[in-house]
Amino acid sequence: MPLFTRPRPRPDRDPVPVPGPSAEAVPGELVRGAEDGQGGGVPRRPPGRRVAGAVGTASAVAFVLFGLLLPDRLAELTPGAFVRLPGEAVLGAALLLALTGRARDVAAGALGLLLGVTVLLGALDLGFHEALGRPFDPVLDWILLDDGQAFLRDSVGRTGALLATAAVLALALAVLAAGTVSVVRLGRSLRRSGAVAAPVTLAGGTVWVVCAALGAQFAGAPLAARSTADALGDRVRQTRATFADEEVFERAAADDPFRDTPGDRLLTGLRGKDVLFVFVESYGRTALEDPAMAPHLGALLADGTERLRAAGYASRSGFLTSPTAGAGSWLAHSTFLSGLWVAHQQRYRSVTASDRLTLTEAFRRTGAWRTVGIMPGVTREWPEGRFYGLDRVYDSRELGYRGPKFSWAPVPDQFSLAAFERLEGGRAGRGPLMAGIVLVSSHNPWAPIPEMLGWDGLGDGSVYEGVRARGADPKRVWRDPERVRAEYRRSVEYSLTSLVSYLEEYGDEDTVLVFLGDHQPIPAVAGEGASRDVPVAMVAKDPAVFERIGHWGWDEGLAPSPSAPVWRMDTFRDRFLGAFGPAS
Repeated sequence: MPLFTRPRPRPDRDPVPVPGPSAEAVPGELVRGAEDGQGGGVPRRPPGRRVAGAVGTASAVAFVLFGLLLPDRLAELTPGAFVRLPGEAVLGAALLLALTGRARDVAAGALGLLLGVTVLLGALDLGFHEALGRPFDPVLDWILLDDGQAFLRDSVGRTGALLATAAVLALALAVLAAGTVSVVRLGRSLRRSGAVAAPVTLAGGTVWVVCAALGAQFAGAPLAARSTADALGDRVRQTRATFADEEVFERAAADDPFRDTPGDRLLTGLRGKDVLFVFVESYGRTALEDPAMAPHLGALLADGTERLRAAGYASRSGFLTSPTAGAGSWLAHSTFLSGLWVAHQQRYRSVTASDRLTLTEAFRRTGAWRTVGIMPGVTREWPEGRFYGLDRVYDSRELGYRGPKFSWAPVPDQFSLAAFERLEGGRAGRGPLMAGIVLVSSHNPWAPIPEMLGWDGLGDGSVYEGVRARGADPKRVWRDPERVRAEYRRSVEYSLTSLVSYLEEYGDEDTVLVFLGDHQPIPAVAGEGASRDVPVAMVAKDPAVFERIGHWGWDEGLAPSPSAPVWRMDTFRDRFLGAFGPAS
């Protein structure tokens, strides 16, 4: 046999070798050259597998585009948001084409895992923008996920919360797996079709550059997208700022003009008064200025102002800017009481572990007040009570309530106020009180809502069983955005009515009430881009109280006008201590 002569394949037995990367093709039927009349064998997969492969590749492309183009706000989650060319996809394809062998597979797996993480962070951004009006902070916000799980447990029960948590974890793992599988699959497709993929990638890059240079847009968004790269850059800058923030905050905390003020020089203008600081959950400026809510809340506050005036009270009101929105009430509480801007969880941990003088601690330092907290939203140990300088904290387990929960809210607001009166305010022979009271009936999801009952008929709260049964089902409420807004407004009305009625029933010449919202409601109610302003009001019978704050410029009545003064919430402590100190 000649050296360079190979035996010719027998058409009836031997398949014709196929040139090219056939070793990487999926094994299939071999079409014999003599039988098909084409003189060569071609590996071919069954039609069903070819269709499945095409569907798998198309799904991988769709997942990659979805992950790279996912917006961070629900309002922008439209089909038009995905009619763009992501620059990251072009760069990724170029990288995989440039690599070979195992390096290419490793790079594809790493890029796929990164894509999955990007989708998860994008989903968290969607949720945080919807609930808090801001993106997710990958350094500080993990604690809020635990709080979200606690919210679920309180709202739907332990079993429901566990099932929901398990479903979320399973979905997260599925997203990571889908990202990895998608990019690895596309990397192999690029390898098999390199002769076509390379010019297509080059053309895609050219189109991206041209669109970017011309500023071409579709549906108001640039066709040349780079949102993932921009988001990554934002997260890097956010992380750096987070770590740098701690030093800035420590310096601010150390600068306390009242740290060393003796007790006998604090709050001299309020001696002998019962001073109540009351936070109303989610009571934001939106409630007073939204066209659908303002007429109702305005009428209620005007009526409340007149009722209190008939009872001998005067009132003044303004606005404070909260450090949070949608949730995070404890950030607002600590900001208001510490005089520091506590905008995230790391600052909260720092300030509550410090010796910063809080407004409530200032009352205790004088020795002239007993300081108490009414915390119906606290359902477990709350060591922060020591930081706030409270002699006694009554949480949801200590208020004597044996009635039903109203969705998240463990105790109706009217009952919380009645419990304060029963446990502290109405005790014979007591001295002056300073109380921090948190009203929670206006907490999301705002259904069902309690009703006002006779103060003498509250008992142990069992009477609320019928009230809850008559209330709205939160699942039905949340199917209709307009009804959600209406129920939010009704919940705030209930909380404010409880306060006005409490003053009428139990207030006296020495009562001084300061009440405020902790933050705006979620963007679904307040609207995208809403301010973080919340109303604040002071109510008292003694004219000397208002003489002390005359220079504040607050409006008369319980409802501040749109032109009322707006202060940052962290400035209130110093203004209050200054106004009621001996130098005033």
